Amino acid sequence: MKTVSSLREEVESWRGFRHHLSDLTELARLDDESLRDELESEVKKLEADLEKRSFAAMLSGPYDHDDAILAIHAGAGGTDSQDWAAMLQRMYLRWAESRGFETEIVDLTEGEEAGTKSVTITVSGRYAYGYLRSEKGVHRLVRLSPFDAAHRRHTSFALIEVLPQVSMDEADIEINPGDIKVDVFRSSGAGGQNVQKNSTAVRITHIPTGIVVTCQNERSQTQNREFAMRILRARLLELKQAEKEEERAILRGEYTKAEWGSQIRSYVLHPYQMVKDHRTDYETGNTQAVLDGDLDAFMEAYLRAKA
Repeated sequence: MKTVSSLREEVESWRGFRHHLSDLTELARLDDESLRDELESEVKKLEADLEKRSFAAMLSGPYDHDDAILAIHAGAGGTDSQDWAAMLQRMYLRWAESRGFETEIVDLTEGEEAGTKSVTITVSGRYAYGYLRSEKGVHRLVRLSPFDAAHRRHTSFALIEVLPQVSMDEADIEINPGDIKVDVFRSSGAGGQNVQKNSTAVRITHIPTGIVVTCQNERSQTQNREFAMRILRARLLELKQAEKEEERAILRGEYTKAEWGSQIRSYVLHPYQMVKDHRTDYETGNTQAVLDGDLDAFMEAYLRAKA
C-alpha cells in the first residue's frame, strides 16, 4: 500500500504538470499582449518545477525513495567532538523539519561533560535516504574551543552513517536466528519511570560480522527488538553493497581504503567562516545557515556530481 500510494502521488504530480503546461500553451496561442506578464511568471514557475523534477530523476537508486536511518558518532577530540556530534544532530533534525520529514531518536548515548557520543535517528519521508546518502562520511569542524580555558583553536571529527530503512521482507538479506545474540538492559538515557525501572533496551550482536546494534527508546522491549533488527538488516545490506563496490574498484584498479581522516566536508568557524565539501568543491561562507539545516545545495551538488 505504501508503494501504491507513492506511485499514485508521482503519477498525479506529473499529470498536474502536463495540465499546467497545456493551459499555458493555449494561452500563448491567443497571442494577447496583455497576458505576457502573467505568462512569463507562470513559465518561470514551470521551469523551476521542471528543474526540481529533473533533480528528482537522479534519485533513482533502489532505496532512494525509502526512509533513512541516520547515525552520528563523535570521533577524535574528546568533549569538543562530542559537542560537534550534538551540533550535527541539531543540524540534521532542522533539515528534516524544513522538508516536512518525521524524525525519531531511537538510541542516544550522551557525553560525560557535554554533547553526544552517538545517536541514531530515523528520518521518514519521501526520498529521505536519497538525499541523506550524500552526507555519509567524516565531517570536520575547526573552531575556537569553548571547552579550552585558553580558548585555543581545535579540530573535531564526527562520523555520519546513513542507511535505508530496509523492510523485513528484503529478499537480499537473510538473518539466521542462531547468528544473533540478544541482550536486554535498562535504558541509560533520561526518560519516564518505565525507562528507569524496566529492562526495555535491546542490544543485538550479529556474531558472524561482529555488528552490534542497540535501541533504547521509550518503548516496549518488543518494539525495541523489532527496530534493532531493522537497523541490523540495514547494516548488513550496507556491508554487502560495500563488498561489491570494493570488488569492482579493485578490478578497475582504483581501490583506495577509506580512512578516518579522509573527511568529506569541513566546517571552519575560525579564523574565517566557510563550509566546503571536498568531493564537489561546493562551498559557502554562510556557516550559520548550514548549521541551522540549510543543506540542500550541498546534497544537490553531490547528487549531480554522482549523476
